[in-house]
Amino acid sequence: MDLRSKIRVIDGFPKEGISFKDVTTLIQDPEALKYTIDIIVKELKDKNIDLIVGPEARGFIFGVPVAYALGVGFVPVRKKGKLPYDTVSIEYDLEYGSDCLEIHKDAIKPGQRVAVVDDLLATGGTIQSVAKLVELAGGEVAAMEFVVELTELNGRDKLEKYHINSLVKYDL
Repeated sequence: MDLRSKIRVIDGFPKEGISFKDVTTLIQDPEALKYTIDIIVKELKDKNIDLIVGPEARGFIFGVPVAYALGVGFVPVRKKGKLPYDTVSIEYDLEYGSDCLEIHKDAIKPGQRVAVVDDLLATGGTIQSVAKLVELAGGEVAAMEFVVELTELNGRDKLEKYHINSLVKYDL
């Protein structure tokens, strides 16, 4: 299946000069959604994954069905203040300012093999922070899976030590 044909491209969103890759059209299509999840599961099947970690919000959309199919748990990564229990936090820089991500401090046991699943690899800053959270909690990032990668933003460069797979690549 040509997943690129299932992703809507919106030029000028959220501002002029940006070409937004909208995966809502992919997840609305039952065959495309199933195909996407099946491909990610196939990629991870032989990697002895213990947990799937996904950042909010679209990492939840893709990560939970992957976790279900693999028969493993799912750990949500949330913005600061959104999780109800004790957390591990990491601050990271954005283009204009900074942000903070958190996971529950008991979500990952030392030595667990984790796959990070998200919709998009762009500059790599958010996913690099997610990986650091996993490692701070004692987990090992065994793989990273993305539906879309914006190759010209070179996010992959920040994540060289990890196994990365993306299903659809755009040059922007």
